[in-house]
Amino acid sequence: MCLIGDIRLTNPLRTAVDLACRLPEDAAVAAIDALARATRLKVADIELAAQRYTGRKGIKQACASIALVDPGAESPQETWLRLLVVRAGYPPPQTQHPIYNEYGALIGEADLAWPELKIVMEYEGLHHTDPDVLRKDIARIDAMIEMGWTVIRVTCRDGEANVLASLPRPGARVRNVAAVKLGFWRHHVTNATRISCAASRSPH
Repeated sequence: MCLIGDIRLTNPLRTAVDLACRLPEDAAVAAIDALARATRLKVADIELAAQRYTGRKGIKQACASIALVDPGAESPQETWLRLLVVRAGYPPPQTQHPIYNEYGALIGEADLAWPELKIVMEYEGLHHTDPDVLRKDIARIDAMIEMGWTVIRVTCRDGEANVLASLPRPGARVRNVAAVKLGFWRHHVTNATRISCAASRSPH
C-alpha cells in the first residue's frame, strides 16, 4: 500500500484480494477478470496472495471467487456467460480461443470455446449492432462455420434458461469421436444457432 497525496493505493495483487473479500462472487470474478487482464496478473499469484490473509473476514469466499477468475474475459458479460455454463455442469471453456482457416490465417478469437468439440459461444453486446461490426461478425462467423465449428450466439436479450437450452445436456454423449472421449455431450448443436427471448437475466 502507498500514499499519493491523501489517497491510499494498493498494488494489483492486494486489490484483487480485497475485491474478492468484499464483493459478491459474480461481481468479484468480473472485477478481477478485468483487473487481471489489464495488469497481466496470474491467477496462481492471486491465490498465493490470498493465502497470506488467513483469518481475514471474507477470505473463504475470496478463495472461491479467485478460483473462478479467467483473465481471458474481455467484458463482464463474457464473465457472466462463462460462469453460467460452468455452474450448469459444463467443462470450463477456453477464452479468446484463436481459430484459423485451412491456410493458417487467423479467422478470429472466440469468446468461449470447447476446441475438442469445435463449439463456440459468442457474446454479442450492443456494439455488435453497428453495421460495420455486424458485417465483420457475419464474415467471421461464416468462416468459423465453414471450418466445421458450431457457433452459438448470445445477446443481452437472452435469459439463462435459453442460453443453456442452446447447449447439449452435461453428462450426455455425442456422436463426435472427440466428444465421446470427453463423455459429456450427446448430440451436435446445429452449426448456426442464434437464441433469443423476451425475458433477460443477463447483464447488458
